[in-house]
Amino acid sequence: MLQFIYSQLIRLLLPFILLRLWWQGRQAPELRRNWQQRLGFIPRISGTVVWVHAVSVGETIAAAPMVRRLLARSPGITILMTAMTDTGLTQAMKMFGDQVQYAYAPYDTPGSIRRFLNRANPKILVIMETEIWPNMIRQSRSRRVPVFLINARLSERSARGYERVKGLVAPIMRSISWVAAQADKDAERFRRIGVAASKVAVTGSVKFDVDIPETVREASQKLKVSFASRPVWVAGSTHEGEDAQILAAHRQLLNDHPDALLILVPRHPERFEPVAGKVTKLKFSLARRSLDEDPSGAEVYLGDTMGELMMLYGAGDVAFVGGSLIERGGHNPLEPAGWGISVISGPHVFNFETIYQRLLDDRGVTMVEGADELYRRLLVLFNDADEREASGQRALSVVSKNRGALDRVVDGIIERI
Repeated sequence: MLQFIYSQLIRLLLPFILLRLWWQGRQAPELRRNWQQRLGFIPRISGTVVWVHAVSVGETIAAAPMVRRLLARSPGITILMTAMTDTGLTQAMKMFGDQVQYAYAPYDTPGSIRRFLNRANPKILVIMETEIWPNMIRQSRSRRVPVFLINARLSERSARGYERVKGLVAPIMRSISWVAAQADKDAERFRRIGVAASKVAVTGSVKFDVDIPETVREASQKLKVSFASRPVWVAGSTHEGEDAQILAAHRQLLNDHPDALLILVPRHPERFEPVAGKVTKLKFSLARRSLDEDPSGAEVYLGDTMGELMMLYGAGDVAFVGGSLIERGGHNPLEPAGWGISVISGPHVFNFETIYQRLLDDRGVTMVEGADELYRRLLVLFNDADEREASGQRALSVVSKNRGALDRVVDGIIERI
C-alpha cells in the first residue's frame, strides 16, 4: 500500500517537476536537452548491458575506476551510465567519450521506469552510494535484474529517517541483491533498515582506489609549470556560504605571501557567474579558466569549467575541500589526497565520515572552523615546506593503504554478468 501511495504521489508531482525543469532551462538550456529520457524514452540498447547509476558529479567520478576496470575485464559488455544531473552526464562524457552510452536517469514513476527498462534491458543495475528509488529497484528485481548498491554509505541521520518509513523502505531493501558497504557502521545501518545480513559486505570505499589518468596528470603538470614558483592553493567544490570565508582567508594570506594564488572551483555551474562577481566586488584580481585568461597576474583563478577539478587539484600545493564549512556534509577529500598534497577541510563532513576518520587517524587532513583558522593553517603550510610535503604524503599514504575495494566490487559484479 505504501508503495502504491508513493507511486501515485510521484505521478501527481511529475507535471510540476517537468515545469521546474523547463523553468530552470531558461538559464541552463542543457537541462532541456534530452528531457524525454527522464520519462524513460531512451534509444534501445542491445547486448549485455550493465546499467551504472550515479546521481551527480561526485558519484560519477567515484564510478570511473570501476567502469574502466569492467571494460578492461569484460570488453564485450555495454556500460550505460545514467545521472540525475546534466553536470553528472557531462563529467561522464568527459571521462569516457564513446566508450560507454549515456542517458538521464528516469524519474521514479512506474511508467518511466518501465519504459526505460524495456529499452535498456540491463543485465545488472549498479547504483553508486545510496540512491534508493523504490520503483527503479522494485521493477528491476521483478525482471530478475540484480541490484547492487556499490560504495554504499548511510549516515546515522539518514538511517533514522528511513526507519521512520520502514514500511516503505524495508520491501525495497529486500529487493537489493548486494550492498558493498564502505564501513562496518554503514553495513549495520543497512541491516537496520531491512537488508538481509547475508547480502551486506564491507568492501571499503572504492574512492580510495583513486585513478588519475595520464592525460589528467599531463594537463595538471602543464598548468602547474605556468604558475612558476607561486604558492598555490585550491578551494574545490565550494558552496554558497563558503566563498566569503575562503576569500577572507586568502586576503590574509596575501599579506604574508603577496604572490599567492587561489584556484576557486564552485561545485555547481550556476554559481560560476555569482562567484566571479563576488571576487571582483572584493577587489581581487581575477582570471577565469573558461575564458582562457592568463592567471599569471591574478590573485584568484576561477575554475569555472566542468570536469576539471581533479586536474586543478594536481596543480596546487594545498587543497581545501568544500561543502564542509557549512552543513552540507563535505565532498571527497581523496581527490586531492591522491595527488599527495596537503588537505584542509571544515568540520561538517558527515557525508564522508569514514574516509575523514581514516585521514584524521593518520593526520592526513587538518580540520578548520572559519576564515581565521583556514588562514592560519595555510600560513603554516606555505611557511614550512617540510610540513607541507609531510602532510601531503600522510594523506597519500592513507589512500595507498586502503586500496583494494575496487577489486572486490568488480569481482562481485563480474560474477553476476
